[in-house]
Amino acid sequence: MDCGPTCLRMIAKYYGRHYNADTLRQMTGFNKRGVSLLGISETAEKIGFRTRGVQLNLDQLNLAALPCILHWNQNHFVVLYAISISRWRKSYVSVADPGIGIVQYPLRDFLARWAFSKNEDNERVGIALLMEPGPDFYRSEGEKEQKLDWSLILKYLHGARWQLVNVFIALIISSLISLIFPFLTQSIVDTGINAQNLQYVVMVLIAQLMLTFSQTAIGFVRNRLLLRISNILNIQILSDFWIKLTRLPVSYFDVHHTGDTLQRIRDHNTVQGFLTGTALTTLFSVFNFVIYAAVLILYNMQLFFIFCGGSLLYFLWVKLFLNVRRKLNYETFHLSAKENNSTLQLIQGMQEIRLNNAEMPKRWEWENIQANIFKLDFKSLNYSQIQSAGAAFINQVQGIIISFFVARLVIEGQLTLGAMLAIQYVIGQLNTPVQQWVGFVQSFQDAKISMERLNEIHQLDNEENHERSYIQQLPAMNNIQLDNLSFTYPGAGNEPVLENISLTIPDRKVTAIVGVSGSGKTTLIKLLLKVYGQYEGEIRIGPFEGEDKKTGTNLGFIGHQFWRSQCGAVLQDGYIFNDTIARNIAVGVESIDYQNLQKSARVANIHYFIESLPNGYYTKLGAEGTNLSQGQKQRILIARAVYKDPKFIFFDEATNSLDGNNEKTILQNLNIFFKGRTVVVVAHRLSTVRNADKIIVLEKGKIAEEGTHEELTNLKKKYYELVKNQLELGN
Repeated sequence: MDCGPTCLRMIAKYYGRHYNADTLRQMTGFNKRGVSLLGISETAEKIGFRTRGVQLNLDQLNLAALPCILHWNQNHFVVLYAISISRWRKSYVSVADPGIGIVQYPLRDFLARWAFSKNEDNERVGIALLMEPGPDFYRSEGEKEQKLDWSLILKYLHGARWQLVNVFIALIISSLISLIFPFLTQSIVDTGINAQNLQYVVMVLIAQLMLTFSQTAIGFVRNRLLLRISNILNIQILSDFWIKLTRLPVSYFDVHHTGDTLQRIRDHNTVQGFLTGTALTTLFSVFNFVIYAAVLILYNMQLFFIFCGGSLLYFLWVKLFLNVRRKLNYETFHLSAKENNSTLQLIQGMQEIRLNNAEMPKRWEWENIQANIFKLDFKSLNYSQIQSAGAAFINQVQGIIISFFVARLVIEGQLTLGAMLAIQYVIGQLNTPVQQWVGFVQSFQDAKISMERLNEIHQLDNEENHERSYIQQLPAMNNIQLDNLSFTYPGAGNEPVLENISLTIPDRKVTAIVGVSGSGKTTLIKLLLKVYGQYEGEIRIGPFEGEDKKTGTNLGFIGHQFWRSQCGAVLQDGYIFNDTIARNIAVGVESIDYQNLQKSARVANIHYFIESLPNGYYTKLGAEGTNLSQGQKQRILIARAVYKDPKFIFFDEATNSLDGNNEKTILQNLNIFFKGRTVVVVAHRLSTVRNADKIIVLEKGKIAEEGTHEELTNLKKKYYELVKNQLELGN
């Protein structure tokens, strides 16, 4: 879903200006569905481009200024940067696809992916966004390119530095022990066998056995240390990632898929595996290579250069495949994220799937993803086999050439037979570091890609800016004042959800908000809870002295965590955790106050139901409240809000799943609980709002009416229309 902002980044970079991905995402109105062409166009205009959205045929496109952005396959954006139409050779179109890379398409394939409509002349036409940089584009310096920040990860290694020192000591000792083996082998052949001294051979073999035992013991200790370091790093890195996620704005989770976040968590395993496995082993292999290279030079300089030449060819061959592996890594990431989402959807939505006879389409959807994964795996296997076959061939040729030269030196009397066996051993020990370096390059590439994705999260701004000081107390009076409040969801062409809302929610009173679906009621509640921060106008907390005076404290200056600690909320999408009922009511509390717990359950009229369960308040609930009815879930959510004993209460359709008897009892209990608190209730049911001190009627994001139930009923306008059927007031 990043294709739109990425295309814009590519074209800006083409003209010499860098913009960070997250900046363009926010400007284009990025969400789970991606962005619109209008959003890309408006963002391009903001950074200095002149744009024009057009629908044209291939001949017209051939005359257009390139590069430009194309709407591709009706669900994707790509950059068109070259069209080659020739009578003498095959014509093709060059496209930069954010999901694949640079691709050249024959004209027929290009039109099949781009031109989905026909014009009046029955010509195939497609949609394009033409872009040219204006003077403002060059006046701007763009943004500073964010370099890959490894310091975030390397600081964890610093914490395990003593364990790492022990690992290096073990590696060095192991390397020095293995260095003795080629000389022992040479000694057995040249001294023991040639002199026919069996006792000497036995002594050397016993020494070799003891060295092997020592090397094994050192390896045993080293692996235990590495496992310990690995576990420490894994916990610390993932823990900090979760801390970062909990500090991001709540709105972040509205625009990012769950599968995307899960896949980034798996990226941590790649980085951790690289640091504790490949990186350490490669560092050790450098030490090993230097020692064995020195030994080989002592035997014969010419053999060393032959080995280096073969290793260089091996490196160059592997390097050819690095760009391919990078593309495959990104494709794997996106397919894995899709698979995560599809799997979660199948599990969580099984009831709806079964009720709507959608088993087959949903299964096919999952199978299509698996088919794409299989194709990608097969493609990866092909490249891997070609790379491995080429590498094996180079190694084999190198080995044959070295064997020939060594054999010739033995025949010519320049080397002994024992020295020949020792050299073969040394060559084998030199091959291992070379292969480890190749593995290091590949693992480094994977870790770098993973780090880029993780840095995208770590570089996002926290909900609370650590450089700012936030107010951690509330004024004596808790009126909520909204002054010309307007809010539009990110995305080009979206209509304002709330428009110039000005009202006062009185302190220690119940204010009800009513209106038809889509009138902005839930959005208003989320703004009051600081879920969204990008709004126009002001929200203030404090005493109200008059319409012309701005009094109280701006909500933006109050700390997010502190403000929410003062608020109890029941939203339409409230979540039930996979925990006991007690822990679902007393969320985030270490020591539960059971007197307050039972009081909260009584207010929500669920105490007797809980006590009827075999384990009472210790009954474990499944994820999302498995085996609970919607009404029972809602009552637990109400009890959760009551348990916090908040100064502000926000209810969004908190009783819409309750039967009449339960609702009546709970409302009676809540009316007592509401005393002395500032309450905002969103509801459709008249029974929930009729006793409110103030009723606000919203229509299309604006205040239509304001007053008490009696006042608004007597007006016989919007509110009357909303409730007349419930009141049976007649037509």
